[in-house]
Amino acid sequence: MNSNCPNDMNRERALRAFNDYVEGYDLADISVSLKVAHSYRVAHLAERIAVSVLPQQPNCSDFAWLLGLLHDIGRFEQVTRYGTFKDVLSVDHAELGADILFCDGLFDTFISREESHEMRAIAEAAIRLHNKLKIPDDLDFQTRTYAKILRDADKVDIFRVLTEPPYDERNFAGLTVRDEVMRCVKEHRCVPRVAQYNELEALISQCCMAFELEYPESRAIVIEQGYLAKLLSHDSELLAAVKAEIKRAWGTI
Repeated sequence: MNSNCPNDMNRERALRAFNDYVEGYDLADISVSLKVAHSYRVAHLAERIAVSVLPQQPNCSDFAWLLGLLHDIGRFEQVTRYGTFKDVLSVDHAELGADILFCDGLFDTFISREESHEMRAIAEAAIRLHNKLKIPDDLDFQTRTYAKILRDADKVDIFRVLTEPPYDERNFAGLTVRDEVMRCVKEHRCVPRVAQYNELEALISQCCMAFELEYPESRAIVIEQGYLAKLLSHDSELLAAVKAEIKRAWGTI
């Protein structure tokens, strides 16, 4: 892949701009503080995955780090306006974040136009697409690569988020799972997002993100961290079936 990555990107400037932005929200709110921590972690995960995918292009791992830092910038405005992180009940947070960054001009506070060059279009595409069920087939190779790196980093850390308060309290008593959800499990693919999934269906849908991780490094991180295995350890025959299918797909978990 030809490199058009920003040279010697100023991470301190980007991190300072991010912290300045989120200070405009209620950091005492656990919803906000969780997304700040998630953004930091996804930045580092994206960097690690990029190093494995683009080992000869260190500046590109810097750019992947920036995408991870900014990918959920729309979440802060989403929860402030709508009181929820559920896109199906409010707004597509990736689209909102990309609009704030690239239509309202916020992106220029993180990295200068001189630094970013033609990577701006790639950054916008990757951020808009990070939560979509599929990446469009017509993307150029470079844009597709960054989009896949960012999506993997986000999915990997979501497994961690789901093991922490307030997302760790679950009650599966009496819950059933629709055939279309388990069909996705058997076909090793992500489950389309809908508003009315029950708690067990939601967890199975989230665990199914493992099937579509693109890179070996991403899967290695999931195994290393153990959060997906923890999610699948709940006493449920259906979760055991999901675990078995992921093990079949990966060879381990």
